[in-house]
Amino acid sequence: MRMRFRNREEAGRMLTERLVDLRDESPVVLALPRGGVPVGYELAMALGAPLEVLVARKLGVPWRPELGMGAIAEGGAMYVNPEVLAYADLTDEDALAVAREESRELARRVRLYRGGRPLPEVRGRTVIMVDDGLATGGTARASARAVRALGPRRLVLAVPVAAAETAEALRREEVDAVVTVEESMMLGSVGAWYEDFHQVDDEEVLALLREANQPGASPSP
Repeated sequence: MRMRFRNREEAGRMLTERLVDLRDESPVVLALPRGGVPVGYELAMALGAPLEVLVARKLGVPWRPELGMGAIAEGGAMYVNPEVLAYADLTDEDALAVAREESRELARRVRLYRGGRPLPEVRGRTVIMVDDGLATGGTARASARAVRALGPRRLVLAVPVAAAETAEALRREEVDAVVTVEESMMLGSVGAWYEDFHQVDDEEVLALLREANQPGASPSP
């Protein structure tokens, strides 16, 4: 029977139950905006950890933008899926052209969400990278590579629901651990696992970041 989360907040609280042992490691929570931020907020509050965003952008096939052929993330990290590239009859140069276009929106979101703040210092620390679901994994791969470049001691990808095959590939190739509430061999769309999967807007992201990092922030009830 397919599990449904009421919303991202409930999914984050359920995910937290599988990560409580990391509290003693003083982790840093990096959420992928926008949908990963409400999930990451619950984790950060429960673990007493700082919350920040790590911005990434999907690279869509030019003639079919909803089909992801890879992703880019802060710091110049990039992932391209060779199978999708071959299917779409595209070259590496085609992917780079899309990446250059998307980099402008990526930079805009970094400025919007963080202003002039740099990413937290994560060298030698445990990083929990959070999203609201894991389907094909392109964005997670690019984001993981961006975090790896910062030198964390351990990188954990935490998502409430994931495609089982994708989760296993990420465990082997990109991160030290993938922690989930549910993994499915037939995931479908991530949104189908949520009763409320509204589009998170910029205002919600900014409000959660402010609340998480204000003095005396505490877990939500």
